[in-house]
Amino acid sequence: MAELSVITPIEYLRGVGPQKADVLKKELRIFTIGDLLQYYPFRYIDRTEFHKINTIHTAMIGAQVLGRLTGLQEKGEKRAKRLVGQFRDETGSIELVWFQSLTWLKKNLQVGAVYVMYGKPNEFNGQLSVTHPEMELLNSGEKKVGNQTMQPVYSSTEKLKKFNLDSKGIQKLQQTALETVYRALGDALPAAIITEHKLLSYPKALLAIHFPQNSEELNAAVRRLKFEELFFIQLRLLRNKQLNTLKYKGHRFRAVGERFNTFFNERLPFPLTGAQKRVVKEIRSDTNTGAQMNRLVQGDVGSGKTVVALLSMLIAIDNGYQACMMAPTEILAQQHYAGITALLGEGIARVSLLTGSTPTRKRRVIHQELEEGSLDILIGTHALIEDKVKFKNIGFVVIDEQHRFGVEQRAKLWRKNVVPPHMLVMTATPIPRTLAMTMYGDLDISVIDELPAGRKPIKTVHFFENQRLRVFGFMRQEIAKGRQIYVVFPLIKESEKLDLLYLEAGLENLQREFPMPTYQISIVHGKMTVKEKDFEMQRFVKGQTQIMVATTVIEVGVNVPNASVMVIENSERFGLSQLHQLRGRVGRGAEQSYCVLMSGNKLSKEGRTRLDTMVRTSDGFEISEVDLQLRGPGDLSGTQQSGILEMKIANLATDQAVLNEARNRVIAIFQEDPNLSLPKNQMLTDYLNQKSPGISWDKIS
Repeated sequence: MAELSVITPIEYLRGVGPQKADVLKKELRIFTIGDLLQYYPFRYIDRTEFHKINTIHTAMIGAQVLGRLTGLQEKGEKRAKRLVGQFRDETGSIELVWFQSLTWLKKNLQVGAVYVMYGKPNEFNGQLSVTHPEMELLNSGEKKVGNQTMQPVYSSTEKLKKFNLDSKGIQKLQQTALETVYRALGDALPAAIITEHKLLSYPKALLAIHFPQNSEELNAAVRRLKFEELFFIQLRLLRNKQLNTLKYKGHRFRAVGERFNTFFNERLPFPLTGAQKRVVKEIRSDTNTGAQMNRLVQGDVGSGKTVVALLSMLIAIDNGYQACMMAPTEILAQQHYAGITALLGEGIARVSLLTGSTPTRKRRVIHQELEEGSLDILIGTHALIEDKVKFKNIGFVVIDEQHRFGVEQRAKLWRKNVVPPHMLVMTATPIPRTLAMTMYGDLDISVIDELPAGRKPIKTVHFFENQRLRVFGFMRQEIAKGRQIYVVFPLIKESEKLDLLYLEAGLENLQREFPMPTYQISIVHGKMTVKEKDFEMQRFVKGQTQIMVATTVIEVGVNVPNASVMVIENSERFGLSQLHQLRGRVGRGAEQSYCVLMSGNKLSKEGRTRLDTMVRTSDGFEISEVDLQLRGPGDLSGTQQSGILEMKIANLATDQAVLNEARNRVIAIFQEDPNLSLPKNQMLTDYLNQKSPGISWDKIS
């Protein structure tokens, strides 16, 4: 067989074989030797440090003790069988307990022998013990695996452990893999980058991440591997940005014409904020270059993204093109349609709404007007991407809450003209800078970081369940002033797994406290039909009901300026981003608004951090940074669709400095060599060709 390398299937590595290979593939997605080497330890044990038994305690992650195994006894029956050992040093004794592999342990553990014991101290029935400790005979003569000063610890699973692939078993495989392919390991980074950024070579970094000699060597290995991971992510993203600029021509909007000026000077009911003006100028500049625009506008709830989008669409219309706006839900599409038509008034532009609920007769009219070119702006949902929807000359596309659409769905809009339309994607979910640079690194990013003048900050308070009567009293006071209230629940029906105050029980409670006919309550949740939801929403919008009881379907898409109170039940169960979105449903009028966070009396550390953050600040970007720290990038809304975020070692919550260093290096490379045609960049070209064969949808925002 040919010499083994990083692309060799894992089953051919000595010590693996078909069965272990199968479980490694299923449990850890390790298919090759290279995949194994990129399965990094999650922590390290300092095996040079020993503790005495009388100094160890349950707060320790792990403790290493030199002592003697003085007894070993099997206890319990059948499934409850366990092996209990007594372990002693000169300061005291501790109980060791095993529940698995009892036959092997009884055969191999030697009572009376001196061992190095390592494990996590626990307390059971008031007595200190260690469950499933690692046991190593002192001076056993056995060959040591890897480096014994900083021992790597790998995540494992119960299925892996059945094949002796616990942390120690994986460590042995890593040792074998490195011995097998170390000499053949190449380096994906050009030598100049390694030298200038003072990085370890790739082989040295791999050896040091698995078997570091000391903390300095480990830190150097971690920095090298993080830099490489983030460097190649940025290389792919910025290459796509180059393609947009160099290859994909866009419509040139040369003029700001009559429609824009009429609307801006005569119809706009409020002055734009400085941030809105800045973003409109950025879009205006992009659309006048002759290259296709791909721009992300992020701004907090209520910051005025829709007006920016409307002004941009009017520029397109002034230049002879059509525009469209796609929203993820019918409610949000209807809200955009109502808001935009109210702002425009008569005579400036023809606007239509197309959703799944649009009657067939109306659809035919819209299709005809689009193809004729008499319809200027089409607002809608996924219905916009249907093949039947054909524009005469689409020049500008706005996608709202874009993370709710897949890449292929957005691409269908992109392909509705021979020359691709300019793309403006918007999100009301503030994105941490590191995440934006990684998820949307191929887009230009605009931030609307001001709220319109006159908006009063929403007061946010946190109440525990035992303070509920105070909350009911406050709600009555607000209703008496003529205000309306949202009450949001995380579930529709009772869950056996989660002890939550679910919507149906909460509704009964509210109906007792706010009885008819004095009070009227609307109900909206995801299991209702569109017509049912719309009917209930309209009752609330028209002021016919004082309380809207809902699940998170109202997270986006409801605009009721008279609603001044948002009560969020079981708020500790929501993510920070979702809490912030829900809070943004109020505070849209001139009156003081409130967000009331209800929670159980017991809170986890994370739950308390989330609620304390909400009470402390209304800055969406600060909130998003805390959310990233708590949840990680893979769990934040909308990021799962992006393979870019499948990182092995880098952490966007903590590695901004390395990300900036890597991104700046990539920017410098493209500034010097836009097509990567210089010989010194051949390795980078090879990487991109290998990673991105054929057509890549990455270029589609």
